[in-house]
Amino acid sequence: MESIKVGLLGLGVVGGGTWSVLQRNAEEISRRAGRQIEIVHVAVRDVAKARARVGDAVSITNDPTEVVSNPQVDIVVELIGGTTLARELVLAAIGQGKHVVTANKALLATHGTEIFEAASAKGVMVAFEAAVAGGIPIIKAIREGLTANRIEWIAGIINGTTNYILTEMRNRSISFEQALSQAQQLGYAEADPTSDVEGFDAAQKLTLLASMAFGIPVQLSRAYVEGITHVDDQDISIAERLGFRIKLLGITRRRPEGIELRVHPTLVPANSMLANVEDAMNAVLVNGDAVGQTLYYGKGAGEEPTASAVVADLVDVTRLHTADPEHRVPHLAFQPESMVDIPVLPIEDVRCGYYLRMTVNDAPGVLAEVARVLADNEISIGSMIQEPAADGVATLIFMTHLALEKNVLAATKAVEAMPFMRSAVTRLRVESF
Repeated sequence: MESIKVGLLGLGVVGGGTWSVLQRNAEEISRRAGRQIEIVHVAVRDVAKARARVGDAVSITNDPTEVVSNPQVDIVVELIGGTTLARELVLAAIGQGKHVVTANKALLATHGTEIFEAASAKGVMVAFEAAVAGGIPIIKAIREGLTANRIEWIAGIINGTTNYILTEMRNRSISFEQALSQAQQLGYAEADPTSDVEGFDAAQKLTLLASMAFGIPVQLSRAYVEGITHVDDQDISIAERLGFRIKLLGITRRRPEGIELRVHPTLVPANSMLANVEDAMNAVLVNGDAVGQTLYYGKGAGEEPTASAVVADLVDVTRLHTADPEHRVPHLAFQPESMVDIPVLPIEDVRCGYYLRMTVNDAPGVLAEVARVLADNEISIGSMIQEPAADGVATLIFMTHLALEKNVLAATKAVEAMPFMRSAVTRLRVESF
């Protein structure tokens, strides 16, 4: 059978890994796919450098539109990143009847609705396993393996950079700035780490997971996003003493009123599965009504782990290349006409436990006054610790039962206005799953 011809946009970390995996495992891959998968055209900035890597048998250009318009190419693999040129190239490839494989979570989280609608209209596939959690096959698990289930919630560590930083802060008792610097030296964090440490990268991935879990449109703009830059090593230490660890989690949950879609630092019990995901690893916990909880764990980034997902998509697309489009797995797990626009809840309507830390004057009546404000806002205290006082100042730590976010915000504002307060209230959410 004739080979499937692939055009590769980008030969950087993931593109280079994709080339290497396809070459090294060519026989095994072709046995699984049913035919050979052959990269025939590559678009790169540095043609000479690419030529040294792939040899003379592959056409190389610095114009990606040449790859997209090449009549030989059956599948376009987009690995250039960004949301502007990548969108133009992906839509152009779809318009020419070519399948697309991409690792670009930002593109799909921002323009996914447009891209998937165009692909459905043209009868081609857009595969994106590599866009979420690197080499972990979480997309396939939700789209296919768990289709019998009504998914109740998903919670995941889906950004390895922030997980590495929080792990180092806990293990070595160092500050966020020190841990970030180390992550950059090791190549886990970019020179500009904003997308990772502010939670944007995780939010893009979570948006795609939520869409497949609940059959809702891709809607990144409705996600609540909070990063880890304000997480203090003191809070990590206190959380550990209380039997918790702090992780940056992406959480999406089905509720009668709508869908929760949020990314933020979270205290999780130290004996839980997610709490014990260390360093730059990723893990996604999915709860379905029939199967219960299932955990997907592995490397969320890196050259070959991500390439593993890209090549897996190439195999899937190759297998289904000649199939009736109506009988393929839908892009977002649900049939396009069955997608529903369930409202995404604002963060103020989320209910969870809370960790509250505040510095106050060490004086009679302070604790009672804080407890009164919490009670007035329907917040029940689960436990309270007072750190040893020094120089007339004490630290109070409250762990609450489930409470409504807007009530916690109102209580925090009221407490911070009290004359005995010596600092703002540190507020972190608590989840046990």
